[in-house]
Amino acid sequence: MMNITSNKIKDTIPFSGSKSLVMTLPQKESQKRIRILTWVLISMFLMLFLPWTQNIRSKGYVTALRPDQRPQTIHSIIAGRIEKWYVAEGDFVNAGDTILRVSEIKDEYFDTLLLPRTQLQVDAKSQSARSYGEKVQALQNQIAALRRNNILKIQQAENKLRIAELKVQSDSIEFEQAKVNFDIGKYQMERAEQLFKEGLNSLTTLEGRRLKFQEVQAKLISSENKLLSSKNDLITAQIELGAIDNDFQDKLAKAESDMYTAMSSQFDAEASVTKLENQYSNYAQRTNFRHILAPQNGYIAKAIQVGIGETIKEGAEIVQIVPSEADLAVEMYVQPVDLPLIKVGNKVRFIFDGWPAIVFSGWPQISNGTFGGTVVAIDQFAGPNNMYRVLVTEDPGEEAWPDLLRIGSGADGIALLNDVPVWYEIWRQLNGFPADYYTQEEKDNTASAKK
Repeated sequence: MMNITSNKIKDTIPFSGSKSLVMTLPQKESQKRIRILTWVLISMFLMLFLPWTQNIRSKGYVTALRPDQRPQTIHSIIAGRIEKWYVAEGDFVNAGDTILRVSEIKDEYFDTLLLPRTQLQVDAKSQSARSYGEKVQALQNQIAALRRNNILKIQQAENKLRIAELKVQSDSIEFEQAKVNFDIGKYQMERAEQLFKEGLNSLTTLEGRRLKFQEVQAKLISSENKLLSSKNDLITAQIELGAIDNDFQDKLAKAESDMYTAMSSQFDAEASVTKLENQYSNYAQRTNFRHILAPQNGYIAKAIQVGIGETIKEGAEIVQIVPSEADLAVEMYVQPVDLPLIKVGNKVRFIFDGWPAIVFSGWPQISNGTFGGTVVAIDQFAGPNNMYRVLVTEDPGEEAWPDLLRIGSGADGIALLNDVPVWYEIWRQLNGFPADYYTQEEKDNTASAKK
């Protein structure tokens, strides 16, 4: 068999006289380029099977994790006039330190003795309330005395009524006896007259009988008169008994009316005292508001109101303060289409403004100058920019964030997702598909379930 390697046209036909044929012969440099190109293609093909970390990039800025650790604006509670500044921008202040002092601009608070005079009003009203209370107590004692006297008077009137009833009964018996005596005397006088007519009695005896009859008749009239007088006394006693209760009811009603009037005045005075005490407390608290105090330890960032003598309104912004101690976090925003890919606990790499970094998005392991973070919170609603806010804190398992990092610094975040081959990522990007919604662990679990 003929050797193929020796079957070359240049061995049968000389190329020395043909320049174009000479140019078709392979040179050593061309062979070298072919080998390099071949190795490059092989390397690129192998690189298609390297792992690639899917990621989402988003801009954000450094903030504080807790709301009370973020920069805040201090407002004036009252309207006033700036009298003196005690700090300058950049100064460190402790909680409770005085930042500035303001004076009153409302005429109802101009009085320098406002608190002592208000206290005098409180004391005067309190004394008035106590006086009304004592008056109520006196009227209550008076009502109790009226009740006791009424009981005694009723008992006295009842006894008097009983005496009158017994006297009527006694006089009635006496009157009945007088009537019997009158009838007997009348009968004896008539017999005496009959005997005198018959001549059996003397005139003296008849006149004696007539005198006796006159006495009996007079006693009858006296007894009847006495009985009527006793009945009249009985009626008077009954009237007095009813009058006692009526008089008691009148006096009781007047005393109770006075008592309720005094109680009403007492309650009104106590309400006035409470109102004045509230007013005094408001004045005292307002006095404290004349000094604007630092709410927490921090640095004075910016004075919004400046100068001396400038007037400010109630609730006006005065100065901004940045807390000295804060748990830093990065506030970044993601598109709604990427929101299902972000979960609490996901890892994020950051490039902070001012710190140089060499970044390979798909291979975060070989990136330099980046810092790690962990997702701790995701908003449940989109913000005004139609994006969702994500809070990321420092990853304790990674290198600590720079000490000089300040709130407000810019941060470029790279949220790390699934590890996929490079060819898959290129295919996904070319087709415009989103990143995988499932982790590799979830995929493995799904494949195991199918088996």
